Amino acid sequence: MSLNRKLLGVSAFAAMSALSGMANAEVCDTPSALGDLGNFAGEVITIAGSMEGKDEEMLLNTVSCFEKATGAVVKYSGSRDFAALIVADLRSNNAPNIAIFPQPGLAADMAKEGHLTPLGDDLANWMANNYGAGPSWVDLGTYADANGKEDFYGFAFKMDLKSLVWYSPEQFEDNGYEIPSTMEELIALSDQMVADGNTPWCIGVESGNATGWTATDWMEDLMLRTTSPENYDRWVSNDLPFNSPEVLNAMEVYGQFSRNDDYVAGGASSVATTFFGDAPKGLFSSPASCLMHRQASFIPAFFPKKGEEVANGEADFFYFPPYASKELGNPVLGAGTLWTMTKDSPVTRAFFEFMSEASAHEAWMSQGTFLTAHKAADLSAYATPALRKQGEILSNATTFRFDASDLMPGAIGAGAFWSEMTAFANGQDAQTTADNIQAAWDAIK
Repeated sequence: MSLNRKLLGVSAFAAMSALSGMANAEVCDTPSALGDLGNFAGEVITIAGSMEGKDEEMLLNTVSCFEKATGAVVKYSGSRDFAALIVADLRSNNAPNIAIFPQPGLAADMAKEGHLTPLGDDLANWMANNYGAGPSWVDLGTYADANGKEDFYGFAFKMDLKSLVWYSPEQFEDNGYEIPSTMEELIALSDQMVADGNTPWCIGVESGNATGWTATDWMEDLMLRTTSPENYDRWVSNDLPFNSPEVLNAMEVYGQFSRNDDYVAGGASSVATTFFGDAPKGLFSSPASCLMHRQASFIPAFFPKKGEEVANGEADFFYFPPYASKELGNPVLGAGTLWTMTKDSPVTRAFFEFMSEASAHEAWMSQGTFLTAHKAADLSAYATPALRKQGEILSNATTFRFDASDLMPGAIGAGAFWSEMTAFANGQDAQTTADNIQAAWDAIK
């Protein structure tokens, strides 16, 4: 699920603050320069989204570069109730020029109802050629209208990264451990840690009413590493049932990590009752109760020093690696925002051209809480070394896929998938777990 839904009120800014620089109104002098976007003096673009607080400040700083380059005026309206508000506005013909969707499913619904304007093949082709894993991003923003005709509607801008493993560099150095580059090496490293008397992993899936969501992220990452991206997409739509061999295999692989008493701090029985925000604290206990923790880029906000560990070198991360034997490239799991045109105008078209400029990305990169797959963006523009490293992982991805549970029906992605993976953590076998989730899906068809 997306951070907003999963963290139950923890803002995206708070979650990323440990890795971020602070907003700076003077961000337009970035490593690359804007092209000629035209003169739109006094013309207004209205934008609606869910970003508030510091993220809104950074957004406004970024779009000020477009204002300075063109003379246009950008007016942004942010609300936690964006999803409900944008649907009401679109259906009442009171749309802004641009709507920023954090969930592709809602954007697809609005496209099907005829409320979105296609961005055009030129921009889709540009993204395919200029974003890491470009076709994946184009697919994410491509939807069918009421007649089944597909067009490119959603421009991906501002991304989140989930495929990370956090660790203590000091612990790795003291034990002579190397960063693994393949899943086979990661499993071998886990086994070596056990042989050395260490515990490889801290895992916790407790999260109040959202208990189980961290297990769904594990499943999504492993689906991308054990089967094809096409099967991942079929799984999201349930064309590949939850109790298919491919999904069962990913669940069994997850179980090899999470249901192994030797692998998990506190033993496998602790997984279901350990709060996800407390799980990584084992990296910093003395002695360390675990040496690795798989979690998204937000997790330093839950470290004992609220993320200072990253800045001072006590914590670092590496890419959750693929199986070399599967030959599936470098898949990345994540999330992000999709910017759509909800009211067409020449100045709005110029704004989307602005978003394709590397410097538009660099302007936000320099402030923090921003990752991009734009291959021409200067990585030195990132506010911190940690963000730069995450940006490299994202731009080097061969496949990007959005969080599957965010794309599934709510009764599954925020319902049966969570609850049944919690039951799996409590000892329920994979077949029963998968059968129960599939039965829940069948019940809503």
